[in-house]
Amino acid sequence: MKKIPGRYRDLLADEKRALLYLATTMEDGTPQVTPVWFNVEGEYLLINSAKGRVKDRNMRRQPYVALCIQDPENPYRYIQIRGRVVEITEIGAEEHIIQLAFKYTGQARFQKNDPAEIRVKYTIIPDSIDEH
Repeated sequence: MKKIPGRYRDLLADEKRALLYLATTMEDGTPQVTPVWFNVEGEYLLINSAKGRVKDRNMRRQPYVALCIQDPENPYRYIQIRGRVVEITEIGAEEHIIQLAFKYTGQARFQKNDPAEIRVKYTIIPDSIDEH
């Protein structure tokens, strides 16, 4: 596991509200990129999605991902991360999306697109980090 360098740790802070750009691989081998909310637990990056979405299907089939976290105050300052999804779980995913909603919107609730959707939490371990 690679550690995110200290000079970029501020990009992980709740106050910064930086987005994480998640790149996954489609079944035909082409890339797919989505901006997502995230937070951290130790050195792990945590994201959340609805079960069955493209990124969900891609990460279940191929756990290797590429990530970019860009400083919202300076678009030329960012880190690139290549890593692996080491856990996919529905346990705690509803609570997790509420945490993320509070971080990014200040609201203590999350409005689902579809009331029947099932939320999923993904834990990502960084394998390599490029600083910019």
